[in-house]
Amino acid sequence: MNTEAAGKRVHVIQGEFKVVNDPHIVLSTILGSCVAACLRDPVTGVGGMNHFLLPGSASSPSSGADATRYGVHLMELLINGLLKQGARRDRLEAKIFGGARTIARFSNVGEQNAAFARRFLMDEGIRIVGESTGGDHGRKLEYWPSSGRARQYALTGVEAQRAMQMDQRPAAPKPVESSIEFF
Repeated sequence: MNTEAAGKRVHVIQGEFKVVNDPHIVLSTILGSCVAACLRDPVTGVGGMNHFLLPGSASSPSSGADATRYGVHLMELLINGLLKQGARRDRLEAKIFGGARTIARFSNVGEQNAAFARRFLMDEGIRIVGESTGGDHGRKLEYWPSSGRARQYALTGVEAQRAMQMDQRPAAPKPVESSIEFF
């Protein structure tokens, strides 16, 4: 049986990262100008994905919930998450996706995001083994961390607008200790 076809889907929204070590999990996301970095250790099968909105800068770090919009923060969280699950930094390999120019009249933040991801990975000594960035359309991305396989679908027109709106929903607030959760 093809475990990739029968896998459990875990969606990564803007400002999130996920690390998994289960060969039955496929990570997915929807990208426009945002970038997703997919990293894995091919020996352990541990891998993950992040999804960032803006590059950010180590010289002007953000804090709190605002920090999750920035690549500089999410790249560190993803790498540290992989290392905690048994990955080794010297074996990490990466694929990067997204960075489209979805609205022509705005600055090309997508290009800046992709350039940031490339530079960050190079500075960290992490090999980029695949990349699909730029263009003028969004992408739906699926990534199987255990094998490193990635598949993308171009999103155009109404389909892209609907997918982008769904993906830009804010994450559900985390419950505070004094709150009550009903289920």
